[in-house]
Amino acid sequence: VARGFTQKYQVDYEETFAPVARISSFRFILSLAIQYNLKVHQMDVKTAFLNGTLKEEIYMRIPQGISCNSNNVCKLNKAIYGLK
Repeated sequence: VARGFTQKYQVDYEETFAPVARISSFRFILSLAIQYNLKVHQMDVKTAFLNGTLKEEIYMRIPQGISCNSNNVCKLNKAIYGLK
């Protein structure tokens, strides 16, 4: 876990958001389901963007349990759980 709670707004990150469908898209799909008597299901993928590409360089402390010099840090190549 990246401990994103330690990151400061406008210092470590600029914005956070959760991409969602537009309400007009939802209404369109719902109208099709009603018209064709289809079942509608909902789901949420909590880790959908877990392995996203990073636009900026991010470094973090070595996680506990990994034997390494305590002065070293890791450079992240991919987004991990807990980043903002």
